[in-house]
Amino acid sequence: MEIKLITSESVTEGHPDKVCDQISDGILDEILKNDPDGHVAVETFATNGLVVVGGEVRTKNYVQVDDTVRRILKNIGYDGADSGFDCDSVGILSALHSQSAEIAQGVDVGSGEYKEQGAGDQGLMYGFATNETKELMPLPIVLAHKLTARLAQVRKDKTLHYLRPDGKSQVTVEYHGNKAKRVETVVIAACHSDKVKLAKVRSDILKYVIKPVLGRFFDNNTRVFINSTGAFTFGGPAADTGLTGRKIIVDTYGGVARHGGGCFSGKDSSKVDRSGAYMARYAAKNVVAAGLADKCELQVAYAIGVAEPVGIYIDTFGTNHKPEALILKAIRKVFDFRPRAIIEHLGLKKPVFLKTAAYGHFGRPGFAWEMTDKAAALKKAIK
Repeated sequence: MEIKLITSESVTEGHPDKVCDQISDGILDEILKNDPDGHVAVETFATNGLVVVGGEVRTKNYVQVDDTVRRILKNIGYDGADSGFDCDSVGILSALHSQSAEIAQGVDVGSGEYKEQGAGDQGLMYGFATNETKELMPLPIVLAHKLTARLAQVRKDKTLHYLRPDGKSQVTVEYHGNKAKRVETVVIAACHSDKVKLAKVRSDILKYVIKPVLGRFFDNNTRVFINSTGAFTFGGPAADTGLTGRKIIVDTYGGVARHGGGCFSGKDSSKVDRSGAYMARYAAKNVVAAGLADKCELQVAYAIGVAEPVGIYIDTFGTNHKPEALILKAIRKVFDFRPRAIIEHLGLKKPVFLKTAAYGHFGRPGFAWEMTDKAAALKKAIK
């Protein structure tokens, strides 16, 4: 039987790039609270002592950028000099400007060359699902996210009080054929106070983070690397500059599925980079939930200003229980991939985006695109 090693990584909410994702999505949410029709494309840059927020915005709402940035930094845990990046003293530069009118006419109903709301850009998006976990996500990324979420939990509840917000995980899963058997390697990087010995950090993380999360997938032969450079007491944006949109594989499927290249955070739902990818995940997940395939990857492509996708492509990797052509036909019947329909069905004018910006956009409860309420309709449509 073929043995495969598949690896995914995750980062904590205090990782510099994730800090930027959260700031960008936090500003988006603040705009949407009072202006659901606001158009937002916000990028964030964070480095030692400085946060820069820039991008394009069209809104009737006024947002206190400084207050939003400081609140998010504080909630993450960058709330004192010992964190290396203090929410109260960091400098904040805002360079937001208005959205291009030429882009606006392509996404406003009744403007531009088409009457319908068109896609905010060209591009291709992917959605993916697999039945190997209850989340219908690949096991490596599920475990990687659980490890980084656990790092944050034991830091915040003071179980490991010496930890700081920055951290990463990486999990290599051993598959026999298509079945996950064990974790071959786990890698943890956890920033910590310089007042604690590395040996204790390693022992505590193994006890309180790795073993509880990996459970039966951890065995005596699992290789473990914790802070494998030998020191990690200087972290966060003070040590490593962060940018919005640099963790697109962490945000999605951990490298197991393909990616169209566009990031999510800081973009309102008129940008199909985000809304199209959410809808593709929604459709793929329902295909798997309906038992039509064990794995499903869906590609959706758009032209800027045009509502209907220019192409939809399905790949079930040979796991389909019905012909792919029939599955795709059922998807087209059950799911409406026009931007306005996606936004309305998934409720994407609500301020729901900040909570997506750490620990993955998929495989977590509470998001409309994670529902499997269309599985019965797909089954019916394929008969």
